[in-house]
Amino acid sequence: MTARSLPAAAPRSGIVLMVASTAVFAAQDGLSRHLAETASVFMVVTVRFWFLAALLLALAARRPGGVRAALISRRPGLQILRGLLLAAEICVMVWAFTLLGLAASHAVFAVSPLLVAALSGPLLGERVGWRRWLAIAAGFAGVLVILNPGAGAFDPLAVVPLASALLWALYGLTTRLASRSDPASVSFLWTGLVGAAALTPLGLWAWSPLGAVDWALMGVLCLTAALGHWLLIRAYEAAEASALQPFAYLQLVFASALGVALFDERIAPHVALGAVIVVAAGLFTLWRERRARLAAPRPREMP
Repeated sequence: MTARSLPAAAPRSGIVLMVASTAVFAAQDGLSRHLAETASVFMVVTVRFWFLAALLLALAARRPGGVRAALISRRPGLQILRGLLLAAEICVMVWAFTLLGLAASHAVFAVSPLLVAALSGPLLGERVGWRRWLAIAAGFAGVLVILNPGAGAFDPLAVVPLASALLWALYGLTTRLASRSDPASVSFLWTGLVGAAALTPLGLWAWSPLGAVDWALMGVLCLTAALGHWLLIRAYEAAEASALQPFAYLQLVFASALGVALFDERIAPHVALGAVIVVAAGLFTLWRERRARLAAPRPREMP
């Protein structure tokens, strides 16, 4: 079945699944912030990766060839780099939640698609036109508005979510590279195992006792991580990524709402304005990428 012959309901169902995944991921961020204020960031993220690795190993064991076949990669070094990047990105972002809150952290992190576009040229050899470069520049201007360096109240800790966005962009680009040689199931398993292996020493070093309620919340955190990724995978099965990606920005809205409602965060006007600029620039970049794909010549089908 070709993309054109998909049922009309498929894009709508994909959008619903994508919105649901952003809501689940926002809830995950709220849980991460709460737990990281009680325990160490390393401990919280390590437990998440332990659960993810165990789940992925269980799923791989049920496939033909088992875990051994799922671990066969043509570029293991690249897979290790991907896993390390994602583990570092999650740690930095959860740390940002404890420093700046959910709303401000996500407002800065929204620049990550623009970083992907900017780095795709030098790292992947993809062409970035002048319109997208203008959008990237506008997005970084939006980040400057969020950081508000000229108001005399600039907090240097605000660069922490920016570092997380850069790590996420590098993870996304290395994932694109890995997809040229390895299937998604292999990349997913390597991500979980490498992250768990890298974080375990740090998590055990920073281990601290938790109460029964917080352990229950840790269990919910692990389940939301699995549920969010499952919803995301189903969304991409139901509709094209270019149609779904704009709805990923709703995580900023949901996370900000949680920050205000549960953590008494205040969204400053300059943060809201900067976030609007960043999101608008990101949406324009996604639109240009979609137009470029549609305009690219398609290979002829074999008779």
